[in-house]
Amino acid sequence: MRKLIYGMNLTLDGYIAAPGDDLGWSEPSDELFQWWLDQELAIGLFLYGRKLWEAMSSHWPTFDQQPDATPAEIEFARNWRDTPKVVFSSTIEKVDWNARLFTGDAVAEITRLKAQDGEPMRVCGATLAGAAMRAGLIDEYTIVTHPVLVGGGAPFFTALDSWVNLNLVETRTISGGVVMTRYETRR
Repeated sequence: MRKLIYGMNLTLDGYIAAPGDDLGWSEPSDELFQWWLDQELAIGLFLYGRKLWEAMSSHWPTFDQQPDATPAEIEFARNWRDTPKVVFSSTIEKVDWNARLFTGDAVAEITRLKAQDGEPMRVCGATLAGAAMRAGLIDEYTIVTHPVLVGGGAPFFTALDSWVNLNLVETRTISGGVVMTRYETRR
């Protein structure tokens, strides 16, 4: 059975984007970017919701060809492009970059994918992750907290039907006052 991981950068008050989808607070240091790259290299399948898919697919597919790209950015772009992806959307008509489009029941498809053998999967995007959370499908939460309060925006966590008990498995401080905490779902 595959592990399903949900992790993103978020503000101290729990948002992945400030009002207006502003991500200006989340500019990663070189250390944090390398840490995220190391995490992504271990993922065998990315599961994207429409909104984050559109953001990532407009930026990373050719970023390794930018003259000012760092070695870590080049590796991230190549890994992003090469890693298989499933995009969950009923409004997109076509996807590229080693991705397939799924328009049906996201929870049923994620359940099916989890039952397979293989490397871990990462759910990308708060709305899709919210559905997976409510269905009890997420095995690990990676929370990368930035020292900023934005007062509103897109929350990391959505409303749940019941509690999810977690075990803390790792804590790490990253430059710039960023704190990474990793939790596993207690089953």
